[in-house]
Amino acid sequence: MIKGLKFVAISFIITLLFPKNTFANFDFNNNCLNAYKSIFELKLGNAKAYISTEKKQHPNNSIIPLLENYVDYFTLITSGSKTDFDKLKGNKTSRLDKISDDDKNSPYYLYAQAEINLQWALIRGRFGEFFNAAMEIRKANNLLLENKKKYPNFLLNDKGLGLINTVLGNLPDGALKSALSTLGIKGNTQIGLSMLDKLAETLPKSTYEPFYEEVVFYYAYVLTDVAHSSSAYAKTIKFTERIADTSLLKSYLQSYVCIKTAHNDEAIKILANKPEGGVYQPFPYLDYLEGIAHLNKLDLNAASYFNKFLQTNKGVNYIKDANLHLGWIALIKGDKTGYSSFISKAVNAGYLYNEKDKQAQNEASAPAPPVDLLKARLLYDGGYLSKALQLLDDKKTADYNSDKDKTEFNYRLGRIFDDLGKDNQALNYYQAAITQGKGLKYYFAANASLQMGKVYEKNGNKLKAKEAFNNAISMKNHEYENSIESQAKMGLKRIGF
Repeated sequence: MIKGLKFVAISFIITLLFPKNTFANFDFNNNCLNAYKSIFELKLGNAKAYISTEKKQHPNNSIIPLLENYVDYFTLITSGSKTDFDKLKGNKTSRLDKISDDDKNSPYYLYAQAEINLQWALIRGRFGEFFNAAMEIRKANNLLLENKKKYPNFLLNDKGLGLINTVLGNLPDGALKSALSTLGIKGNTQIGLSMLDKLAETLPKSTYEPFYEEVVFYYAYVLTDVAHSSSAYAKTIKFTERIADTSLLKSYLQSYVCIKTAHNDEAIKILANKPEGGVYQPFPYLDYLEGIAHLNKLDLNAASYFNKFLQTNKGVNYIKDANLHLGWIALIKGDKTGYSSFISKAVNAGYLYNEKDKQAQNEASAPAPPVDLLKARLLYDGGYLSKALQLLDDKKTADYNSDKDKTEFNYRLGRIFDDLGKDNQALNYYQAAITQGKGLKYYFAANASLQMGKVYEKNGNKLKAKEAFNNAISMKNHEYENSIESQAKMGLKRIGF
């Protein structure tokens, strides 16, 4: 009740700040605020109803096309459907046309156009349309910079600028980075993170409070997947705490970051208690996440979540990876026929748009991993370090036959000891992984060098850290090459090289 009154009060304050006689056709009124709030709870049906009401009451309100674009954006995020993408992307031009004919003296005039461009850029990147995404990022960046000059106190400018700076500042080599470089667009990760952090802290105390959830949505993403920040978990939990438990987006953000940062039991609890019902947008990816979390505990009932994901998913991503995980479950059970069947699907089914599926295909094409290494890897990913160590405690490198398995054994122990705070043991095993695995196509040696650099950085040994980061960069033609290289380059920047 109090939150509802607060929302109405904020709406009233915004109306005072942007009175209708000044910005008649960019009116973030109650219908629009309720639609926006519903979007960020993933209640897209409710959002469409509020937008429909607003269209009848104020058909010329140019906030409408912006809200409609948000609906398309989250429809595509939750479905991952290439069919939906091809159908919806044609909406962009007509929405921009409507906005561009409106009140040029409103702070929402350039901002709304920038948001629509940025949202489509983020979606296009998921489907490999990198050149168009680069053009839209450039457009969004220019519009937001111009709007910031005209309206320096319009805080929402920093939301898009913060995201663009963070992502572009740490973009791995590839088609998108190449296209953006050609266009002269660069970013600065630290500046971007600072902008988003400041917004997350200040928006709740400002008249822009309704936009808080969107800022947190982007901030949690970049902390976890772009900056690989050690504070990703703490900040995500802190900033999502004030979001209502009725938000499915909150459950997604918290569980995703918990899984990525080895807070596995917490992720399981969050997903088990996520809000459900027909009012929420279908989001099969959450079933996939729940499968990951349960398998990280070596709970083989995880298969039910992966199967549910594969049955309900209409998207193009995580099909290969889900089948790979089902193959691992069969391998742990000793079901060789089942393993072969799922591994074949991991190779032949699905698509190669994202890194997880590319890696899943690589792993499915390689020889089956030893079960003890597989179990240790899963337990490590879940943060169950002592259990992972127990599995490998009585093993030695010579117990494994292939160079791949020997390298992974040393790499895995390095990661475990690293997270246990036993730096000397970690460094020894990392060095063994580098020596054994340098020149192989697997990621173990390069990532061992990256993690070694982070250990030296933590301990203030900048010269050794520099050497390790440069060594990681020098290794080529291995899995996750772009991601490892970009993280190593960030490490060099942090230590002043």
